[in-house]
Amino acid sequence: MRRFGHVKRNCDRSSSKKSQKMERREEDEDTKAIAQSEDEEEQDDEEEKREDGDFDDDDDEEEGAFADRRDDEDKDVGDKDAVEVKEKKKKVKNVFQDRKCVPGIIYLGHIPPRFRPKQLRNLLSVYGEIGRIFLQPEDRQVRKRKKKAGLRRCDFTEGWVEFRDKRVAKKVAASLHNTPMGTRKRQRFSSDLWCMKYLHRFQWIHLSERLAYEQTVLNQRLRTEVSQAKRETNFYLNNVEKSAHLDKLRKKRQRDGEQVEEKTWDFTQRQTEEEIQMKKKRKKDSVLQKHLDKARLMEQKSQSNVSLLAKIFNSKPSQ
Repeated sequence: MRRFGHVKRNCDRSSSKKSQKMERREEDEDTKAIAQSEDEEEQDDEEEKREDGDFDDDDDEEEGAFADRRDDEDKDVGDKDAVEVKEKKKKVKNVFQDRKCVPGIIYLGHIPPRFRPKQLRNLLSVYGEIGRIFLQPEDRQVRKRKKKAGLRRCDFTEGWVEFRDKRVAKKVAASLHNTPMGTRKRQRFSSDLWCMKYLHRFQWIHLSERLAYEQTVLNQRLRTEVSQAKRETNFYLNNVEKSAHLDKLRKKRQRDGEQVEEKTWDFTQRQTEEEIQMKKKRKKDSVLQKHLDKARLMEQKSQSNVSLLAKIFNSKPSQ
């Protein structure tokens, strides 16, 4: 609707400009006709004066200069109007071009196997002019597994497509979402569906920054892993050298007949899961055993007092 409004305004402006031009042309024609009539009258007067002998050259020169000035002024006004009209047209064209050049980016959430950027460009270029395309490849771990299994191809997981016009991108994302990729049944990707979404206020710079950040994070992780591996290898090699040096000293002392004290490591090994579970069971069994012992003691005490209670209760009714 906005575009149609702009078109109407431009049409109204062009029609008003045309009407102004027509009026100016009519005024110019009227002035030219008046000037011609005046020139004819002056020529007639001059002929009459020549015939009478009363001709003056100075008056003719002044009138001719005055007419030339008028023509020059009219030409300047017409040229200025034409220049203004051309500048306004250029501004309107530049505004439309700026609006058309705003790109739009679509996100693809599903990429079928063996699907390549060239095929994606061929499928989507029918709907509009396409700029840059980027498809995210699979992780390295997945590729390693595929290589071990005998598959060398590299598939993609997600992608981004840039359209030259964002209005075209919005229409494409709204119309093709959840529709089959192929128009015919025998086509290669006819069973797969488009999974599209238009990214509002998203630019290609954001994608490049994200990829650069992920690459830097990956490089940093690799550096830390390499440095950790170097530390471990250096520690292991130093310990090997120390042990070899200590073995030489021990052998030398044994040859000299000195007593060699063997060092023992004073440490406790961490308990395994089975040992921990057995310990818990023993604690539970010991607690139950204590409760059972207490109950038996109570029973024994109650049995020892039965005879006394019987004598006490039996003596009362006899009295």
